[in-house]
Amino acid sequence: MVSFEQLNGEFDPPVQTRVVFGRGKADQIREEVDRLGGRRVLVLSGRSVAEKTGAVRQVAAALGDSCVGVYSGLTQRAPLGAAVEATKMALEGKADTLVGVGGSTISDAARMIGVMMAEGITTEERLRELAQEHDGDLAPDLDGKELPWQVSIPTTLSAGEFNASGGNVLDDRAGHKIRVRHPSLFSHLIVLDPEMTVGTPDWLWLSTGVKALDHCIERLYSKGNQPAIDAPVLAAAERLFNYLPKSREQNRDLDARLQCLVAAWLSMMGVPNFAAGLSHALGHVIGVRYSVGHGYTSCVTQPYVMEFNRPVSAHKQALLARPAGIDTRGMSDEAAAEAAARAVDDFIMGLGMPHRLRELEIPREDLPSIAEETLQDRGAQNNAIPVTRIEQVMEVLEKAF
Repeated sequence: MVSFEQLNGEFDPPVQTRVVFGRGKADQIREEVDRLGGRRVLVLSGRSVAEKTGAVRQVAAALGDSCVGVYSGLTQRAPLGAAVEATKMALEGKADTLVGVGGSTISDAARMIGVMMAEGITTEERLRELAQEHDGDLAPDLDGKELPWQVSIPTTLSAGEFNASGGNVLDDRAGHKIRVRHPSLFSHLIVLDPEMTVGTPDWLWLSTGVKALDHCIERLYSKGNQPAIDAPVLAAAERLFNYLPKSREQNRDLDARLQCLVAAWLSMMGVPNFAAGLSHALGHVIGVRYSVGHGYTSCVTQPYVMEFNRPVSAHKQALLARPAGIDTRGMSDEAAAEAAARAVDDFIMGLGMPHRLRELEIPREDLPSIAEETLQDRGAQNNAIPVTRIEQVMEVLEKAF
């Protein structure tokens, strides 16, 4: 039990994001954009969503003549050149609203595109120059500058649309992300409509569901954990355990998919009061270096990171046992934590997801360089056990391999 002396911290108010959820909500997108004050909308997406599903066409049709164009070239992690093209298209169309349809790549890129619009950045060279001047992390002065309204319609469970204060694109020439940070960068509106997820392939849907579970786990014990965060992330975990296996594309269960979308939302409750940990830090490095989706990286890192963190977080990991359907009566925290970890492991494998780094075709000889790069990620410092030595990361990587 936590004593009153240990309860000590701060909780900042979340950003003002409006969330609407339910079947058919995307058809009301024009009314919702009007409510924000938007009049000219550019729709952003990746090629797969635009070409292999009806989501983008449906959103554009619902926007009617307020839609000034559709840009669907934002492939995985949004290469810099694509972001520049989208920025030019938005400026030429005098867009005041960006509606992103897709996963985290789209919401992350949309915030960077919004900054590029406000700053008049329309060439790859200019953005690279700014990135070099600021070590890849831009912190522009946006006071008094007009940023577009940001609207997100997710088609996966990665939940990047709920991130606040930042965005990023990939400098594919240099092989790293260019990030931007500012308090005004967040989604003003998020639409959770399971009909928009029809056509999302199972490998992507299920793996990003595991990423949402990864959010829940790291929120429980990483730096910045708050009493106000525990309840929603545990509720999110319970929904994921119960509904993600039922939400496969072949089942055509839109109600289960909506429950999963809500779970992804709950997994991010409390933004911006929490931090990610070592699992996310590893995912950031592996994802960029090997073009692996962050859903897959969560599948192969989180079970081993839980084991690494258990010596200092068993009492928090034990809380996951009940959402996983485990009767914890008579169990110690350590026993319940171990049972929860086994449940997470079984859950990932039961979904048919990768479970080892070698399944992602990552060479063993690359592990030391992955470990070294991971130390530079904020998640390593925010982990339940602060990660400051390569040997600590290697311990996890060797077990995950």
